[in-house]
Amino acid sequence: MLYLDNAATTPPYNEVVDTIAEVMKLHYGNPSSIHGLGVQAEKLLQSAKEVIAGALGVVPASIICTSGGTESNNLAIRGAAYHYQNRGKHLITTQIEHPSVKEVFLSLEREGFRVTYLPVNRNGCLEVETLREALCEDTILVSVMYVNNEVGTIQPIQAIGQLLAKYPKVMFHVDAVQGIAKLPFSIKEWGIDLCSVSAHKFRGPKGAGFLYRREGVQLRPQLVGGGQEDGLRSGTENVPLIVGMAKALRLSMQNLPAKLEHKYRLRRHLVDGILTIPELTLMGSERHEEMAPHIVHFAFTGMKAEVVVHALEQRQIYISTKSACASDATDPSEVMLALGCTREQAVSGLRVSFSDDHKIEDIDQFLLALREVVNELSPMLSKSTARKGQQK
Repeated sequence: MLYLDNAATTPPYNEVVDTIAEVMKLHYGNPSSIHGLGVQAEKLLQSAKEVIAGALGVVPASIICTSGGTESNNLAIRGAAYHYQNRGKHLITTQIEHPSVKEVFLSLEREGFRVTYLPVNRNGCLEVETLREALCEDTILVSVMYVNNEVGTIQPIQAIGQLLAKYPKVMFHVDAVQGIAKLPFSIKEWGIDLCSVSAHKFRGPKGAGFLYRREGVQLRPQLVGGGQEDGLRSGTENVPLIVGMAKALRLSMQNLPAKLEHKYRLRRHLVDGILTIPELTLMGSERHEEMAPHIVHFAFTGMKAEVVVHALEQRQIYISTKSACASDATDPSEVMLALGCTREQAVSGLRVSFSDDHKIEDIDQFLLALREVVNELSPMLSKSTARKGQQK
């Protein structure tokens, strides 16, 4: 079995699973309780935040624990929009954001906010000048993802942060779900006000994540109740998963430069192989430094992506079509359409995403199976083209 869908989710570290189980069995107190068991749980919670904050170079008080990337994105975007709407009601994002960002902005539009959805270039990258031109007096929030979850393009977050430093009334939110523990990242130096993270993307548990909030940034809570997480995220904290998330982040950040080099080596090998298959078209940039190290995206134009996914699945190889959070796998990819692809290409996109544990031999195994699948399915395209010609 060859699992190549790590952008959708990652297998948790064994050490993380063991830690979560231990905390569930031995430290099950409610961290809000004042007795000994509650105090133990509270100490574990604070220790986990210290580990997370230390890994990112921020203070523990800036970490708000959530259920994952979707909740973090909702809290950041809605929370900022509602709190700062007296300054203005103009929001900016891009056309290629994750559904948990895009759908929030669409909802805010229905509530009277004005949203600008910035285009990207053919490689899927936002031009900073395009953002500069969109800023206005009413702008209160800019939200741009660090790494596109589908194509893998790295956005110029540092340059955007430098631009927005000249606009102190504009909050800068980054969805860093696909970038944290994969690429170098500096929240403070890059001028980020809000940053969303999900644990299961770096071999932590599902159902856990956090939102970084810079000191001084105010948010309107989206969940009210007992006032946990500094009043911004009510509900009893899931201590076992939070502790597991902290451990996974620490393990993932260890030896990051070596892991980065290894994955880029895998990426180059995979891209070189894909470029030798005439039926396939590589998406994004061929310049590896502009792309995330763990994602490769390509199109088998004319062939529905799910057909290829299932053909590879029969060989016990698992890849994906687009975001696992997309509403319908058969719909054309909105990201690919934003890159200027045709509708035929946009239903043919395929995503391969690997981990630190994969080897060159795994990529060779995948390429061999991919060539077999392309050779098997290509005659179907010829027949379809012939039928269309007869109908004309």
